[in-house]
Amino acid sequence: MERISLVGVPVDICEPDKLENEVMEILAKPGTKQIIFLSIWDLLKARKRGDFADCVKSADLVLPISKSILRAAAFLKKPVPVRYNPFNAVIQILSVLDSHFKSLYLLGSSKKTLSKVEHNIKDTFPTLKVIGRYVGYFPKAAEADIIQAIFKSQPDLVLISDGIREKNCWAYRRRNQFSSSAFLYYKDAFGIFSERVRRVNEKTFDKGLEFFTEIAHNPFKIVYILRLFLFSLVVLWYKLFKK
Repeated sequence: MERISLVGVPVDICEPDKLENEVMEILAKPGTKQIIFLSIWDLLKARKRGDFADCVKSADLVLPISKSILRAAAFLKKPVPVRYNPFNAVIQILSVLDSHFKSLYLLGSSKKTLSKVEHNIKDTFPTLKVIGRYVGYFPKAAEADIIQAIFKSQPDLVLISDGIREKNCWAYRRRNQFSSSAFLYYKDAFGIFSERVRRVNEKTFDKGLEFFTEIAHNPFKIVYILRLFLFSLVVLWYKLFKK
């Protein structure tokens, strides 16, 4: 696997047929590991100093999910990474775990949703062991128990969804409190598994137009166009002034 630096942020080039090997290599590493889905909004945020930037730089696998990242790589004459549909990637990763008899911990969402997610995952991946779960939106006082449960059960993967305010940084900031698990955050994972959230149409995603679907659901996200413009300026600046 090749890792490139795109406007100062790491992005991995992982072919879909190589993903299984990469996931298994990550799981074999000691300590806390992390897989990150990177959008252009995340990329811009990762250029700043702070925990999120450190989280992305230290991640074991950084998979781009925005078409603009691929265009930027091509424009800067760098190797072009493979773009992943995040939910499809989650399915592929769970399939890898299932085929190797690995274990899973679910963290996030509501009790009702989480129960349905666990049921659907067990039906879809019969040899994948779901060894624990905890709802999101939990009080601060419950966090120590959650960390202890993950530490003791040592799941191969902790799948994190909505209801975890710190998102990717939740696992990163507590990385020294876990034994040996990989963490993957995808906000809509449990919503889609429970059929509460509709998946983005494949053709829409392939064309890179999923952003307009988000705007249709939340018109206030129109301001993200300004971020897209900012991203374009940053890429152009690197093209003109960075060797």
